[in-house]
Amino acid sequence: MATTDNSFNGITEYCNDCELETIHEVSVQIRTESVKEENAQFSREPYRVSECQRCGARSSQRMNNA
Repeated sequence: MATTDNSFNGITEYCNDCELETIHEVSVQIRTESVKEENAQFSREPYRVSECQRCGARSSQRMNNA
């Protein structure tokens, strides 16, 4: 479970690469999932993107699957 801390630039959550609780920069990105150009406007989904500030490992999760 992600928690806020006293830092101004991220939240603390578990990093699988570091195997520690570390500061992560978290953002939401809208990604197009369809490769067909005519359907692209209907296939955009929000993703939660998290990047470890210690090792640089990135992970993303489709928000509809959260």
